Amino acid sequence: MQRNINLSFAFNRFSLASISGYKTELCYIKSPLKMKLHLILIFSIILTNFSLQGQGCVAIRGVGSCLNPNSHAEAGLKGAWNISGDFRYFKSFRHFKGLEEEADRVANGTEVINHTTAFNIGVQYGLTERLFFTSDIPFVINTRSSLYEHGRKERITTFSRGLGDIRTGLGYWLVAPGRKKHALAAGFSIKLPTGNYQALDLFYNVGPNGGSEVRPVDQSIQPGDGGFGISLDFQYYQSIFSGITGYITGYYLSNPREMNGVRTFRETLNPILKNESIMSVTDQYSFRAGLMTGSNQKGFSGIIGARYEGVPVRDVLGGSLGFRRPGNIISLEPGINYMKGGTNIQLSVPIAVRRSRPQSVTDIETTKLTGQFRNGDAAFADYLINLRYSVQISKKK
Repeated sequence: MQRNINLSFAFNRFSLASISGYKTELCYIKSPLKMKLHLILIFSIILTNFSLQGQGCVAIRGVGSCLNPNSHAEAGLKGAWNISGDFRYFKSFRHFKGLEEEADRVANGTEVINHTTAFNIGVQYGLTERLFFTSDIPFVINTRSSLYEHGRKERITTFSRGLGDIRTGLGYWLVAPGRKKHALAAGFSIKLPTGNYQALDLFYNVGPNGGSEVRPVDQSIQPGDGGFGISLDFQYYQSIFSGITGYITGYYLSNPREMNGVRTFRETLNPILKNESIMSVTDQYSFRAGLMTGSNQKGFSGIIGARYEGVPVRDVLGGSLGFRRPGNIISLEPGINYMKGGTNIQLSVPIAVRRSRPQSVTDIETTKLTGQFRNGDAAFADYLINLRYSVQISKKK
């Protein structure tokens, strides 16, 4: 098998540009088929790391889009495999209610601090020149430090780790790269409840006599959510001019299951929170847009874009009761990519510019019941670190 693929391309006859790490040289491509395959490979590799990644207590898990990018196989190299590994990390600690930050939480030392580290193994395979199979296997290591969960007497850290929710599905290029100056793909996938959604740890100052007690960890650090999910995806790319490509992508994961039966113990904090005593199984979404620009030096290229992602107040299918922290994040996302042959490495750092935690369904119920406005809070991160490595394996040269 041959792992490295050297390629150059031109939208017409000549090109000095590169897109996302593919070093291009002044060349003349005589074969339309060769140019088509080159462009297919380019578009499948350029948008790396378009998987959903939450940044905080809003429980957005790292379940990748069916149209997992950075794959030679996805975009039409029949019989090709693409193996990828993702590393993600963030620290959430800034609390928001609505659009307003509760700055006093950090000042007074009462903030909740989540550290999330995720490792994803991705596998893609080209079934035909347009149809591709993809699967994503996540592993997580989470910690959560708080006061309020431990009798408000001392700051204690709880942990969770292990396999997350596996995603598997199919994607199809409606407009294949290389045939026009734009490309469009759609995908469908199933999320399996393989992650532990009732991970336990020891909580202090909460027992009958103020002692310790084993309880489920917070929803935001549970490896799984306990529901079967259905996701729809799309990706659209447009060549703007030589060396610059625009992109728009979207992803929505629907979780029809309403609640997973895991107790939150929030009603022990305040009886009015009885409607938040069981964890909700939430939908999640992500939309992204931006520009990719290439460099013909050492295979480096750059990406600059924006992303909007979050957990909705109400799910599209099924009910929306139970405890959830709906929220959304708008981030600017700079990135750098390096490509050599069939190996691709990308580093991106989405930086949050707007964070919002709207009223949940249970907040609205409580407001109606008490006549007093209630809006729960959520902690968000300032930025996310994401590193991705992938290797294409193909019998074709």
